[in-house]
Amino acid sequence: MDSSPRDEAAVDTDDRYHHLIPHVQDAVVEFEFVDGTPVVREVNGAFTEQFGYGAAEIVGEPLNDWIVPEWLATEAEALDEQTRAGEVNYQRVRRETATGLREFLYRGIPYTDEAGGLDGFAVYTDLTEVTRSERRIQVMNRILRHNLRNGANVIAGNTARLLAEGEPTAERTETAATVERAARELETLAEESADIQRMLDEPEVDESGIDAVPLVRQVASETRANAPTATVDTDLPEELVVYANDHLRRALDSLADNAVRHNPDPEPTVQLTARAADADSWADIAVEDDGPMIPEIERAVVGDDADITPVRHGRGLGLWLVRWATETFGGTLSFEESDLGGNSVRLRLPRR
Repeated sequence: MDSSPRDEAAVDTDDRYHHLIPHVQDAVVEFEFVDGTPVVREVNGAFTEQFGYGAAEIVGEPLNDWIVPEWLATEAEALDEQTRAGEVNYQRVRRETATGLREFLYRGIPYTDEAGGLDGFAVYTDLTEVTRSERRIQVMNRILRHNLRNGANVIAGNTARLLAEGEPTAERTETAATVERAARELETLAEESADIQRMLDEPEVDESGIDAVPLVRQVASETRANAPTATVDTDLPEELVVYANDHLRRALDSLADNAVRHNPDPEPTVQLTARAADADSWADIAVEDDGPMIPEIERAVVGDDADITPVRHGRGLGLWLVRWATETFGGTLSFEESDLGGNSVRLRLPRR
């Protein structure tokens, strides 16, 4: 009996599948449901490497009996139930391997076999080392921020005490002011580190977007309150909805704060603008100033992905916070010269 084109296509598709799966770097298990239990039909080489169980051992066995700890059985059964219902499901899970527990991103993918039965694939991406690195970085960040704040407070407190105890000469006063500025920069570094951690922990953005205009106005108002001698102007439309979240406010606040702090003029000028761009598909939000230009080294490292070296690096985390926030929103960051004579740092964000 001759095969139909549809049958030949099915054979070709099956051949392509069997060629693909062995070369996938994620652990893949093909299983069939027997009385509601996933029973292993086939595993790829990555599964054997990551879990430590060969095909000869596990094929024909209930999958969960081998890789699901007893205390996680309820979780695994719930995922299997979703697969049996024909739903693709994703979850971060812990599974038992021949060498102990490891953390995986699990995907349960159902499919209908030739006989009309429902089978599936379980795909596991090993996240163990990624998770450990994330936790180690979080611990190091917390310790770093704590020590920076404490160190800054100790420096500032002792500087004030020494200045009060000694004769207030011009040299002593200048030295004390320099030390106190350094202490405040350490404290700012700790705060920026905390802001970045929060941003990375909460990257989700509402698809409906947010109106950037109230955020910009809030940043301008706070900048005026924190720097009473500064002139802070705005040029804003009535509304400008962009794809972003509240981290945009923190990014703009960092730019405005830097524009004031790094300007030697006792009466600096800062301007915040927002407008539609590129046929209304994008929005440009800029913070401009009349201060010294951001050093080329900082612009190259943050804006152009230049290598960070002992002699080529930024002084703080503020611009990194702005860049990473902008990237989270699917936008771009650029540095230009402002009509005010200083910097114009522009965030180009997709509109909603």
